[in-house]
Amino acid sequence: MIIGVGSDLIDITRVAKVIERHGERFLDRIFTAAERAKAERRAKNEKMVVATYAKRFAAKEACSKALGTGIRRGVWWRDMGVVNLPGGRPTMQLTGGALARLQALTPEGFEARIDVSITDDWPLAQAFVIISAVPLARL
Repeated sequence: MIIGVGSDLIDITRVAKVIERHGERFLDRIFTAAERAKAERRAKNEKMVVATYAKRFAAKEACSKALGTGIRRGVWWRDMGVVNLPGGRPTMQLTGGALARLQALTPEGFEARIDVSITDDWPLAQAFVIISAVPLARL
């Protein structure tokens, strides 16, 4: 069953301007170490680096909407991180207040599954997040 849906659309050039203005302070405040490493592996192409950050920013916004809180009530930027599963499919890894909110939303006897779709087409980046409750496997 679906327990949360969120989406976000962002202008990549806006993210580029914030990075240019605030640099490391912004990146450290918003992104996890794994997200920063992913973006920096694309350092040969500055547009790709900024687009990578913008997609992840949009995914965090979408996830906070799916959690029903936005960026408040104990849910902070670095509590949500985009990670890729072994096959490459993106998902969210939650910690802190975001994880606590997810646990509160997930009914007993179920586990949460977070599906993420991210894309960009300069100058826009977009993300969708669907949080589902999946019955626990019984042995």
